[in-house]
Amino acid sequence: MARKTAKARPRISATKASSAKVLKSRVVYRGPVFHVTSEMVLEPSGVTARRDVVRHTGSVVVMAVDDGSAEPRLLLVRQFRHAAGTELWELPAGRAEKGENLLAAGKRELLEETGVTARRWKRALFFYVSPGFLDETMTLFLARGLRQGQANPEEDEVIETRFFSLSEAVRMAISGRIKDAKTLAGVLWLNKLYADKCKD
Repeated sequence: MARKTAKARPRISATKASSAKVLKSRVVYRGPVFHVTSEMVLEPSGVTARRDVVRHTGSVVVMAVDDGSAEPRLLLVRQFRHAAGTELWELPAGRAEKGENLLAAGKRELLEETGVTARRWKRALFFYVSPGFLDETMTLFLARGLRQGQANPEEDEVIETRFFSLSEAVRMAISGRIKDAKTLAGVLWLNKLYADKCKD
């Protein structure tokens, strides 16, 4: 009996696969942090499909680094995350309001969660969190020239803060002690940055 060969879909180049046509859209959930849309979409490949998307205004992440000692130290926060069912070590982060300046949002989140301010800021990374169903983006800032002040967390935030050496943070990432994706990305990016500096 002859085997049927699956018909290959045409490959779409990155330049052509740039947008989709939304045929129908409705909001199926609206909450204080995000809303969910259910859409029928004609995609660049020609496929028509239903796509349920969590809509989010985007987040900022802050990698606060104390580089005054022999080895840079990285500020992490630990808090209970109900969705994960456990406490997680993370970089300070938070939601940016619609239209809010991202750098201003990063400074606000760092101060609120840790009490730390920084003199020098640099945008390091920009990425999608989980683009299969979520449109949230994260902008990660590198903050240096730190000064300790008074934290002002939100009422539902119980946050522990601690500085880790970069080498310890990398070990935590590799061993699985750090399970948060934005923090893994930031720690490994920072490690590569300093490794490249040592080669110069």
